[in-house]
Amino acid sequence: MITFTIQSYTKKELALLYFPTATPHVAVNRLMSWIRRCKPLHKALLDQGYRKTTKWLSPHEVKLITEYLGEP
Repeated sequence: MITFTIQSYTKKELALLYFPTATPHVAVNRLMSWIRRCKPLHKALLDQGYRKTTKWLSPHEVKLITEYLGEP
């Protein structure tokens, strides 16, 4: 079993951890869909300065995502 590490990830890297069999584009779209549907998570990310065009997720943003969605 691989241990998940809270660190900076690109959206693509994190999305592929959640959806390893998807193409990178589809994985990112699915992850972002999950985030948008989880209103408290989406608000928390926006409060941290997240923007739709953000390419890199900070360790704090990754921590928020895993708290709401679980680890990949």
